[in-house]
Amino acid sequence: MVLIDTGPLVALFDETEPAHKHCYATMQKQAEAPLTTWPVLTEAFHLLGGWERGQSKLWDFLLAGGIHVGDIPEELHSRIGELMKKYSDNPMDLADASLVAIAEYHHIKKIFTLDRRDFSRYRPKHCTHFTVVP
Repeated sequence: MVLIDTGPLVALFDETEPAHKHCYATMQKQAEAPLTTWPVLTEAFHLLGGWERGQSKLWDFLLAGGIHVGDIPEELHSRIGELMKKYSDNPMDLADASLVAIAEYHHIKKIFTLDRRDFSRYRPKHCTHFTVVP
């Protein structure tokens, strides 16, 4: 299984994004629908900036099963706060923290992100580092 971050979601549904074609091609290679979190989706919808500009396509993609949204169990809430505190020198936002926590919970090592710098420095408990796609 692979996690998907905000950047690729925005690039997939906003054709003016420079990474649109690259993210589309990467998504086509995925064997199964990636997993994300509600904080990531919230951020993506905000950045898409309007229903006609890409939000409707993202919503339809979600409803069609193109991505799965993982529940964040209450037991992970404190871990999300720990992560945000740990990486506060280069602030880790809620979306990133939720992905790391879900990755730890489900033992997922691969993430589809455009934020290679941050996800290369995060150190999840279940592995030494993430494999960043693309």
